[in-house]
Amino acid sequence: MRACASCECPARTEARAVLGALSARELEVLALAGDGLSNPEIAQILTISPETAKDHLHSIYRKLGVRSRLQAAKIAWQAGITSGRPSGTR
Repeated sequence: MRACASCECPARTEARAVLGALSARELEVLALAGDGLSNPEIAQILTISPETAKDHLHSIYRKLGVRSRLQAAKIAWQAGITSGRPSGTR
């Protein structure tokens, strides 16, 4: 079940607070990763190299205090920054 975009539940508020540590570019990368896109897909959309996408994700993990893409994607989803579309439908 997906929470509404306007929901202001505690999990959403907390998730949005931790996103304040991210740069604008990192937020873009996180939103795309949260939509299930791979590093090459993120790179193509943002016109960066897949290695740069990977570097951004590692920086995001460090800043969010998570160890995996799934944990980071969960924060993106809770914060409401993902499109809600499955991978490949952009």
